[in-house]
Amino acid sequence: MGNLKDMVNMIPGASKAMGDNEIDEDSFKHIEALIYSMTPKERSNPKIIDISRKKRISKGSGLDVQELNRLLKQFEQMSKMMKMMQGGGSGKLMQMMQGMK
Repeated sequence: MGNLKDMVNMIPGASKAMGDNEIDEDSFKHIEALIYSMTPKERSNPKIIDISRKKRISKGSGLDVQELNRLLKQFEQMSKMMKMMQGGGSGKLMQMMQGMK
């Protein structure tokens, strides 16, 4: 498909918000391990992931529960941003992105 930087450049305003920050694609390998340790049902509905599921996913990926919690929080924030983009809240979205730096 292309690399991650190419994908980010396709998102309106994302390349400007990121500035000169480089994307390290190797840093996404742990995220991939966590996602592959989830069931399809957990991937489609992360809200069902309770503590016992978190422990199983963490064990399957070889990473800590804290890493999974971080991923789930980032996913939730990204979902909120996507909803803002769809709802025309681009001003709020840009404020949120500025706060993420």
